[in-house]
Amino acid sequence: MSFVLNESQQITMDDRFLNLDERTKKFVLNSWAKDFAEIIFPAINERRFSVLYSDNAASRPNSPVNAIIGSLILKEMFNLTDDELLASILCDVRFQYALHTTSFKNQPFSDRTFSRFRQRLYLYYLETGRDLLHEEMEAMANVFVKYFDINPSVKRMDSIMVSSSCKKMSRLEILYTCVANMVKAVYKTGEYQNLKNMEHYLDEEDRNKTIYHRKNEEISKRLQEIIDDASILIKELGEAYFELPEYQLLQRVLKEQTETTAEGKLTPVGKEKISPDSLQNPSDPDATYRKKAGKDNKGYVGNLVETVDKKGSIITNYDYDVNTHSDSSFCKETIEKLGEQEKEITLIADGAYSSVENIELAAKNNINLITTALIGKVPDVIQSEFELNETTHEVVKCPRGEKPYKTRYYEKSGLYRASFNKKTCEHCPLREKCGAKLQKKSAFVLITAKTIQRASYLKKMSSEEYSILQKKRNGVEGLPSILRRRYHVDTMPVRGLVRSKIWFSFKIGAINAKRVLKMASEQAATLYNKIKFSFAFLKSGKYRAELLLVA
Repeated sequence: MSFVLNESQQITMDDRFLNLDERTKKFVLNSWAKDFAEIIFPAINERRFSVLYSDNAASRPNSPVNAIIGSLILKEMFNLTDDELLASILCDVRFQYALHTTSFKNQPFSDRTFSRFRQRLYLYYLETGRDLLHEEMEAMANVFVKYFDINPSVKRMDSIMVSSSCKKMSRLEILYTCVANMVKAVYKTGEYQNLKNMEHYLDEEDRNKTIYHRKNEEISKRLQEIIDDASILIKELGEAYFELPEYQLLQRVLKEQTETTAEGKLTPVGKEKISPDSLQNPSDPDATYRKKAGKDNKGYVGNLVETVDKKGSIITNYDYDVNTHSDSSFCKETIEKLGEQEKEITLIADGAYSSVENIELAAKNNINLITTALIGKVPDVIQSEFELNETTHEVVKCPRGEKPYKTRYYEKSGLYRASFNKKTCEHCPLREKCGAKLQKKSAFVLITAKTIQRASYLKKMSSEEYSILQKKRNGVEGLPSILRRRYHVDTMPVRGLVRSKIWFSFKIGAINAKRVLKMASEQAATLYNKIKFSFAFLKSGKYRAELLLVA
């Protein structure tokens, strides 16, 4: 299939829309379809996706890429299935007008168009590591920011845990499923001799008998039996089946869930030793485990960055990864992605994004990173007033201005030990806050440069200016709720990191599209009121006032 640009985007003389009655036209032009067609659809850059298709002009041309992407955004906006989306495009002139397809004799979509396009995106990502859809959604967001003249100087950030649609499994279930899948894969090849009394895994009732119809005291015994079966399978099959995903998952689960005894036997590893990155369900190998805010989550995590001002807000940056990816890592990657700014911008986030390294990296890129709290042990703000000489590795003075008589520096840990006269610290009103500890003849303070930096940041956070900026962050906390309630992000009908990210990207595109339509509607209402007000002045003869208003 060759790539061809969509040239049927302008209304022609024989366009279907022109032949509609005036009443229907009025309804279409007063609906969401007009702004979608005029603002959102033209922002889609279909050339970006030319790499998904052949450059052989003799092959069959592709369906219009911008129409496909626009359709999939509408799908998420209206919470439709692929079949419902196709029916809406075929039967609803608003969808056709929004997608610029009213000039087509037949709508350029089939029942497989959308799934095939997602598959192309998926395969291209696996081949190159490049996420075309992610690039496009962020590029479109930047177009919307410029269109509505939203000031890009303030951004706010938050994350959302995304649950995998796979079933929650116990250790016994995970191991049993991996072994059963491998047995079935071997059975399909006809190599029955390799199974060696493992045919019971082919019985549909065996799963229930093994997992659910057992007493608690039998589970440990059965777990060991399944591990023994898995070990035998791996030894018998060797490398002949290595390319099968079932074989690779079986190897992985044995590595994660077992340990080798002195006698060379595989036994279940202690629960506390199982990594959060371990296999959670063979049907979704990418999903990981994380406990956040007291809740267990198996799946992924999305990171969202909004550009916001009084005119509105648009999600201009986002990311998606396994849920063991920390907020602090997302923060670092976001700062690196934004790069060095000509004019200072402010990035507001919660305490989980904070670290001294991130604050320093942001400052280097002319980004003012503001967080609502600091993770880890919180220092006292008075410690910000310690003065260090990092060249000579000395503590110059304490918060009260006293100079230590001796400083010792530990290079590996970056720790300073400053020794003071005991009488100096004994009656000091700041002793409880600065961390000084009294000894028989002296007093000492243990301090690091990072502690001073963290204390300095805390001092800034307590200022009124920072307090106002921190309140602006609260608006972004509504995004996770919207993604769950309206866009059903926790029940996406796909599994795996790459596939679910594609669906997640279209949901981000839909949120931005809805916001664009809302802002366009508000602008139109404001313009209407201005015109109405101007006519009122004209009617009353106050021409100068009307001219000043228009100017």
